[in-house]
Amino acid sequence: MRRVEHVMGFPVSVRIDDEDVPEAAVDGLFAWLREVDARFSPFRPDSEVSRLDRGEVSEPGPELCEVLDLCEEYRIATGGAFDVRLPGRGLDPCAVVKGWSVQRGAELLSAAGARRFCLNAGGDVIASGGPWRVGVRHPEHADRLCTVLDVTDRAVATSARYERGDHILDGRTGRPATGLLSVTVVAPTLTEADTVATAAFALGREGVGWAAARERCEVFAVDADRRVLRSAGFPAAGAEGVAAA
Repeated sequence: MRRVEHVMGFPVSVRIDDEDVPEAAVDGLFAWLREVDARFSPFRPDSEVSRLDRGEVSEPGPELCEVLDLCEEYRIATGGAFDVRLPGRGLDPCAVVKGWSVQRGAELLSAAGARRFCLNAGGDVIASGGPWRVGVRHPEHADRLCTVLDVTDRAVATSARYERGDHILDGRTGRPATGLLSVTVVAPTLTEADTVATAAFALGREGVGWAAARERCEVFAVDADRRVLRSAGFPAAGAEGVAAA
């Protein structure tokens, strides 16, 4: 089973190799992601996030509390480099919401009986079962890969400048983080992989070592001087016949 929909501002594709998974499970996945977009998008004036930021919500719901707790955990862990409450900007927890919500969606598929599936959310991937091969786009050449991974029951996320420019800010300075061209993190969940990748990018060059030191995380990065840095356990594979994620 395969399906692609545009949700939360990016394409989300799912491939399920199991034969007995009902299509209703995929319907539920996309319904959940649309619900998250409606509730947590800072770009929707009627979302819970926007209303909380304007002081119209006195107590956020339990799921938003979970997201905000993760935001605070990473703010502390990075010494303020990762911060969803920057001066002059509204509350924007998207850096956590994306991975968190897609991971929840993968758990819905697993609960419905899916065992071997690949869920790709704007280039961030959850690979269940496996092995799966995941290509990481070159940070300066859209038609090339800079590495390929062999992954089983893992998540892969990349933060980079090539899609949205200097959109990740270093919360310590309020200025764009420019020490890295891209950083890819492999972790057990997309909640962790996506947030660690964004936080590492915000930290700049020091973010590579910071991410690699986190338990169960492997890292591949290209810094602003075009040097390739990777952790010892990064699951690289050959690149033959693999398209970019």
